Amino acid sequence: MHTIYQYQEFISEYLQSQYEAKEPKNLYEPIHYILDLGGKRMRPVLTLMSAEVFDADYKKALPAALAVEVFHNFSLVHDDIMDDAPLRRGKQTVHEKWNINTGILSGDAMLILAYQYFEKYPPKIFRKLAKLFSKTALEVCEGQQWDVDFEVRDDVTIPEYLKMIEYKTAVLVAAAMKMGAIIAKASKENANLIYDFGLNLGLAFQLQDDYLDAFGDPETFGKQVGGDIIENKKTYLYLKAVAFSEKEQQQQLMDLFSVQPEDNSDKIKAVKEIFNSSGASKATQDAIQDFTFKAFQTLDKMNISADKKAMLRTFGENLMGRAV
Repeated sequence: MHTIYQYQEFISEYLQSQYEAKEPKNLYEPIHYILDLGGKRMRPVLTLMSAEVFDADYKKALPAALAVEVFHNFSLVHDDIMDDAPLRRGKQTVHEKWNINTGILSGDAMLILAYQYFEKYPPKIFRKLAKLFSKTALEVCEGQQWDVDFEVRDDVTIPEYLKMIEYKTAVLVAAAMKMGAIIAKASKENANLIYDFGLNLGLAFQLQDDYLDAFGDPETFGKQVGGDIIENKKTYLYLKAVAFSEKEQQQQLMDLFSVQPEDNSDKIKAVKEIFNSSGASKATQDAIQDFTFKAFQTLDKMNISADKKAMLRTFGENLMGRAV
């Protein structure tokens, strides 16, 4: 097994080896641009890691890992257009640097390129990977649409929210891990268990993201703290606060989430106080622990060596140990 840093290096090297000068430049340069912005590349790392967990050479998993990374970045290009976001990882978004039409078209090309990486596998493996990828890609789109729908709804339930983050975030984490198992020709049971491990870890990760958005340390979180509150996003914290609050506090929270003042500092402070006093903060932390525990439970059922179970558990603990 390798370290996460080594996996990141392997992916970066493989990505660079795939680049070639192609025309038209305005289609391919934006693709290289977004992929070169980097990030943690956690999803493709999981594909390589999963392949090695099931005793395959990580090199065999590189094309699938890159397919996952290209697809993830395709979704970011289009999400940034939908959100009218000016920055991605501290740099101009594709549609800002070029234009919206270029962002749409380059994103479309990335989706097709992602599929092409599966063509590097023999037919039986290709079919399994492509089937999983198609299911996952459609679920990600469904999750994104639910996210958009929820912005204008006042009746979003907690099960609906959990389904939305499962589709928008967790299924791609789960699929990335299952792809490694498929390439390693792991048993069907082990492949399904590693999928469940990734799914629950992905849910815990997204709920933690919700929590850190409100209560994270600006020095370590990497994003603007309070961003979801500013944008009136109905996160798990918000939904739990509404569920736990008395009528007066419910109305105060709803009122706060119906305005966008020029200076948001008082709004953020007031909302965070309600999150804490209502018990929503603790409920969110409990849910994060529950999903992390569910992920670790699947490891007990997996037919792999104890040291590999320990390595996956350590990875999960490190992922969920982000600074607040």
